[in-house]
Amino acid sequence: MKTLRLALVQLNPTVGDLAGNVRKIILNIQRARDAGADIVAFPELAITGYPPEDLLLKPQFIDDNLSALQEVKDAVEDLVAVVGFVDKEADIYNAAAILYNREVVDIYHKMYLPNYSVFDEMRYFQAGDEYPVYRVGDALVGVNICEDIWYPDGPARVQALAGAEVIVNINASPYQMGKASFRERMLSTRASDSTVIVAYLNMVGGQDELVFDGHSLVFDESGNLLLRGKQFEEDLAVIDLDLDAVFMKRLHDPRRRQEVYSFDATSVTVVPVHERALESRLQSVHSPRQPMSGVEEVYSAIVLGTRDYVRKNGFNGVVIGLSGGIDSSLVATIAVDALGKEHVRGLFMPSPYTSVESREDAAELVRNLGIEMTVLPIDEIFQSYLRTLRAAFKGLAEDVTEENIQARIRGNLLMAMSNKFGWLVLTTGNKSEMSVGYATLYGDMAGGFAIVKDVPKTMVYALARWRNERGAVIPERVLWKEPSAELKPDQKDTDALPPYEVLDPILKAYIEEDRSFDEIINLGCEVECTKKVIDMIDRSEYKRRQAPPGIKITPRAFGRDRRFPITNRYRSY
Repeated sequence: MKTLRLALVQLNPTVGDLAGNVRKIILNIQRARDAGADIVAFPELAITGYPPEDLLLKPQFIDDNLSALQEVKDAVEDLVAVVGFVDKEADIYNAAAILYNREVVDIYHKMYLPNYSVFDEMRYFQAGDEYPVYRVGDALVGVNICEDIWYPDGPARVQALAGAEVIVNINASPYQMGKASFRERMLSTRASDSTVIVAYLNMVGGQDELVFDGHSLVFDESGNLLLRGKQFEEDLAVIDLDLDAVFMKRLHDPRRRQEVYSFDATSVTVVPVHERALESRLQSVHSPRQPMSGVEEVYSAIVLGTRDYVRKNGFNGVVIGLSGGIDSSLVATIAVDALGKEHVRGLFMPSPYTSVESREDAAELVRNLGIEMTVLPIDEIFQSYLRTLRAAFKGLAEDVTEENIQARIRGNLLMAMSNKFGWLVLTTGNKSEMSVGYATLYGDMAGGFAIVKDVPKTMVYALARWRNERGAVIPERVLWKEPSAELKPDQKDTDALPPYEVLDPILKAYIEEDRSFDEIINLGCEVECTKKVIDMIDRSEYKRRQAPPGIKITPRAFGRDRRFPITNRYRSY
């Protein structure tokens, strides 16, 4: 029986931490060798972290990354390592080094450079143009990178036709809702169409707005799932691949034989892997673990993104403005799950309009979470503002100005606590509010990281309910009471906005799907309501441009994923 033992390392690197990333890579090379692997693979740009963005414009960064690769190379013995890095020839390339016995055997250059959504690789990299296949012991293996696997006639297909029995595809593929199932269908199709084993390895971890979900996958030559890596966790997954099964399937496929014989095969690099006894091979992999549900995926992504942003940027804790409402309750809960209760502090800043219920709900939340809460009333400060502005505002009625003053006082107090204690301020605004500008610039938008910035309000409730099912921490009343900013008497969100179950579908259609006004109306949305919502979205771009970064979980998030002009008179109706 001809087999190949493959180790896939879901690494959580930090962008720019070359030394730290190298240490993690070398540690996992040793672990894979101890597990008897023939090949160990690491994610796309594992040495630099992904995405390195304009660090790639610094020549010293490129040179330091090449030096780091040499350090990794010297640690490779008795197995093959596939490691993502930045190569430099006449230009720079998103590359995979094939390492064996302290030598760089070959280098693969990524061929398809994504330039959409959050990706802008054409800004930095030159595309490769070679389709290498490597002989690893008795196996023929093709290596390619991320986007290369998405094209039906791309490198994986060419390498399979050239004889590759296994395709190792290394990735830094960010998470978004619904992507995992689509990715699985695509990979299954690639494997079955080319009669080749496809091993898809993905990075894990948070990097600014992006979260990488791991969730590595292996499909056999018939498109059947063999392995699913952990989601949102580092993992070393080892699997034995049955190469005889690939041979037999190809042997009985006349169409496949014709394609091979008519194709001009690429050169093969020989890597004489150390022979290991067959009896040391692992038994067939058990049924792959079940994937998370949609809500659990989103919650896990935000927890990981929060943890990595705080820790990788060196903060010793976070502070959250608690209001007794659903958004701040969810943010505080996620923060505790990500960082531990000892690293989370609540700040409750009541005004004359803060209800008794909100006070009680905030107090119950912090008891349930086991965190400390500081209470700083803002009424005296608010009255001081009003006295100062009395002459300037003489004869003018109170309006949203006075509401925003309260929010900005709270923003100042949060930032004061941040400055004094080194805590990162987590803002609590959700995607529904950010979309229509239902937020105060330099007020509740003040802070360092916006962890639910890409989460629609209706999903905020879904996440809170899901979390409470696993241990009730968010007060029950918070889940059903009517949302309110509590900046004036008897205020409700619906005073300014449609109900969220009406608003969120409009936002999804306009922001994430780029649907026209007529298409949105045809979905059943009321005409004047839709016009109002679109106007609010377009007018609020200047606010969003000044908002803190936040975790991407939808197909199109604000920030690097959606770039609209602030000065903009175009209207779609």
